[in-house]
Amino acid sequence: MSVGILSASYIAASVLFILSLGGLSNQEKAKRAVWYGIFGMAIAVTATIFGPGFTTLSYVILVPLLVIGALIGKTVAERVEMTEMPQLVAALHSFVGLAAVFIGLNSAMGSHDGLTKAELIIHEVEIFLGVFIGAITFTGSIVAYAKLAGRIDGKALILPGRHILNAAAVVFSLILLFMYINTSELWTLYVMLFIALVVGAHLVAAIGGADMPVVVSMLNSYSGWAAAATGFLLGNDLLIVTGALVGSSGAILSYIMCKAMNRHFLSVILGGFGNSAGPAMEIDGEQVAIDGAGVATSLEDADSVVIVPGYGMAVAQAQQAVAELTRRLIDNGTKVRFGIHPVAGRLPGHMNVLLAEAKVPYDIVLEMDEINDDLPETDVVIVIGSNDIVNPAAQEDPNSPIAGMPVLEVWKAKQVFVSKRGQGTGYSGIENPLFFKENTRMFYGDAKASIDQLLTIIK
Repeated sequence: MSVGILSASYIAASVLFILSLGGLSNQEKAKRAVWYGIFGMAIAVTATIFGPGFTTLSYVILVPLLVIGALIGKTVAERVEMTEMPQLVAALHSFVGLAAVFIGLNSAMGSHDGLTKAELIIHEVEIFLGVFIGAITFTGSIVAYAKLAGRIDGKALILPGRHILNAAAVVFSLILLFMYINTSELWTLYVMLFIALVVGAHLVAAIGGADMPVVVSMLNSYSGWAAAATGFLLGNDLLIVTGALVGSSGAILSYIMCKAMNRHFLSVILGGFGNSAGPAMEIDGEQVAIDGAGVATSLEDADSVVIVPGYGMAVAQAQQAVAELTRRLIDNGTKVRFGIHPVAGRLPGHMNVLLAEAKVPYDIVLEMDEINDDLPETDVVIVIGSNDIVNPAAQEDPNSPIAGMPVLEVWKAKQVFVSKRGQGTGYSGIENPLFFKENTRMFYGDAKASIDQLLTIIK
């Protein structure tokens, strides 16, 4: 394949990637957008394999690796449940970071003959940045995976003087950069690599469970910038464009999510949020339980119902049962809508994907800002496996870890039913006063089993 055809293929792939990102902003276009991304990646991989510079030995090494990778990817995709998707995404981000580290180290150990002094400095800066960003992405993603998978505690790890430690690590890394440029000694690169690995793990460990959706999005951005740095290092235009697209879109999404959670963007990515600033507000009252018959009667008598799904619905795989309940209520003349918080679940758009999978009509799935004003006139709200996104402590308790975070104000509805496994505080460990309010009843049990119970009553 000639250089001209290779460049044209890269341009086509870049355009498809841009179309893919643009289409993902709309539920009805999302499926087509995913196919754009698939075709773009197929073009990119094919053009690279058959591009100039490949020898017979290259194909002998590359083809088996591609086959093995494809088989592993297919196996993982078939086995991973939607509830495990957030940790899978975090794990995949770690691979991008590790690849950037290996490519940078390989380039550093190679020959730099023929480069001018200026070209050598630029090349070494590219190596240094690629390894630095890649190492932070690698260990940060591993810690995020471990938190999301429940392998380690989801609470924020707060070390004394943590911000000073992070700042000192960055300053020392800059000193190592200047030393590397002046001496080309590999030990400076290895020391920086160790520092970056520690910083990446510490940054994510210092972020509490309530902010983990932002972390996943931010790691996506880091992986993009790591890919872009690798593209500069390899002189690959497609990697630069793709990395910039992923990096910028991930950063923008993280910023949007921070606004939705009333968080300061830099404060979240520097770690330490997700913990309370003082003693939590005392909660009066008790949690009052209700059975399926009581919930079903209220639903049948209601003129308007709002369903608020959360991660508990994903864990129980209750989306199909929820969709069937929705259809039956609508057939009975009830106005049914869904309220989706921007950070519901543990991945941006998690609930939207589940509801689309269950074929819930797009026009009744509304964002928080669209549904909040209607909640005071709503007869019944059903909360399925949610905690923080419906927590009135965000507005009532200045010491709450989620103080100031915009939430779905479900307590303003006439009746609230909360489908929940038990009386625990959930993943983020934050108590919810909603469960103790007079108009709230707790519908205990597995979400799917609870909704299936309702379906036996509501015809």
